[in-house]
Amino acid sequence: MTRADGLRAFVAELAAAGVRDAVVCPGSRSTPMALALRASPDLRVRVLYDERAAGFFALGMARVSRRPVVLLTTSGTAAVELSPAVVEASLSRAPLVVLTADRPVELRDRGAPQTIDQVRLYGTAAKWSTELPLLDGERVTLDHWRWVAGRAAAVAATGPAGPVHVNLPFREPLLPDASLEPDGHAPGQPFAEVLAGARSLADADLEALAGRFRGAARGLIIAGPDDDPSLPAVLADLARAAGFPILADPLSGLRTGPHDRSLVVARGDLLVRPGAWIDGHAPDLVVRTGAMPTSKPVLELLAAVRPGLVVIDGDAGFREAAGVPATYVHADAARTAAALAARLAATGTATPETWSRAWLEADAAASAAMIRWLAALDEPFEGAPWPLLAEALPDGGILWASSSMPVRDADTWLPSTGRAVTVRSNRGANGIDGVVSTALGAAAASGGPVAAVVGDLAFLHDLNALVAARLHHVSATIVLVNNDGGGIFSFLPQARPGVPVPGSGLPEHYEELFGTPHGIDVGPAVAALGGDHRVVGHRELDDAIRASVGRRGVTVLELRTDRGRNLELHRDVAAVVQAELAQQGDIA
Repeated sequence: MTRADGLRAFVAELAAAGVRDAVVCPGSRSTPMALALRASPDLRVRVLYDERAAGFFALGMARVSRRPVVLLTTSGTAAVELSPAVVEASLSRAPLVVLTADRPVELRDRGAPQTIDQVRLYGTAAKWSTELPLLDGERVTLDHWRWVAGRAAAVAATGPAGPVHVNLPFREPLLPDASLEPDGHAPGQPFAEVLAGARSLADADLEALAGRFRGAARGLIIAGPDDDPSLPAVLADLARAAGFPILADPLSGLRTGPHDRSLVVARGDLLVRPGAWIDGHAPDLVVRTGAMPTSKPVLELLAAVRPGLVVIDGDAGFREAAGVPATYVHADAARTAAALAARLAATGTATPETWSRAWLEADAAASAAMIRWLAALDEPFEGAPWPLLAEALPDGGILWASSSMPVRDADTWLPSTGRAVTVRSNRGANGIDGVVSTALGAAAASGGPVAAVVGDLAFLHDLNALVAARLHHVSATIVLVNNDGGGIFSFLPQARPGVPVPGSGLPEHYEELFGTPHGIDVGPAVAALGGDHRVVGHRELDDAIRASVGRRGVTVLELRTDRGRNLELHRDVAAVVQAELAQQGDIA
């Protein structure tokens, strides 16, 4: 039995467990596995040079396909470069199978080149971490490699999905000792076939939960970021049965799509800000699904009002950052919502129709005021791309939001639309690293048109992503909001005028430490990496987006804004909405 038999069996097990894509970073020590992956007829292999960009590219593929994606690197710091993507995959619950090649044990901790401690390299970010023994030609070793491959893919995919890490030691010679092509024999029964079902509540617990809905006079559903495509329709059914409006995060899947959106509130971030309107419309019960919402005012509302809080998490998590008492429902969100909707449809709740109507009327009034304000604006504005992209992307399109300001602008400005557009962001760890790579990975996995809104620092942080687009013929529209620095800091206390704390270094060092202007012209860099670049003004943006969506290659549309002015404009639109809300009456 050859070493090639073990490599071939390992890859066959990955494919049998549902893996269809692999991202490979070039390296010497990883040669045996790279060749084995490439020889498989069941896997599509994409080679990327930059490990950090490759990690996020694989993450984007996993987020969209909802299948485990293999990620292979050589030893040493190459493996460390995957850490940001592994952390994000852990917190955003995306299935990755991370394979790191390594020196054998006799070369470790004795000065051998390109050798670091890779055992459990990713710490608690990996759902499961193991190291394989050297392939030695023994049947028991080959069977163990098969078992690890199947288990790795199953653990990565089983809720909560996430990354697993398999460390692969190889001795020289690194070239295979036999053919890696499939030998034509059936692989037989998988070593680690896993059948997993969704968690569900016992009937008594479900009835107790339904009782809390029935007793609520002012119930509210907060739909947080969630990748489950089955959830929006059943959550809409639950809202209708309960009479609860839905504050729909832009990443929840509730704002976009053909499901019933009659109770969806899109302007929740502005409605819940302190003022007379929210004082008169505080909820007494909040039911939350998905990850923590993007909106900070929503979290502040929960902390201030402290309503009864029910958090439904089918992956048995405890995601609740408002710091208030909560009931955690560890059952599949879609299944639970469907069961609750059926019970409540038969019995009704205490919630009056005027409650949901007040939220929907306020949402409509806020939207109308925002549209009028934006139509009258004659200067670049960072919220402007979102309604335009929602209109330009067709069914099946994907819209990716960078963390920091773009995802917050998406929360404020993305409208509710019947278009089947998937909206995503890396909101597990909320980092700006790897945003372009993740969006391009999503484009590679989906086949549909993809657009992303990215800030200038995030774009510069991930320029190598454009290499992947060129190598693998990936297309996307990137709206680059360039305010020459870290625009989000303009909204934080560091930038606020007033008497600085003695010795704090503020405000004289604000620009150096937080504003971070760079003055870089990104156009030549984009062109050098094979993309098309265009600077667009406020009035050109709509036509430019429509012309670029679905176009082959990567198009970067640069919208140049001013950080100080952007802060003023955001405050203006918030004031416009508050003035509109002041005209809305209290609920009856």
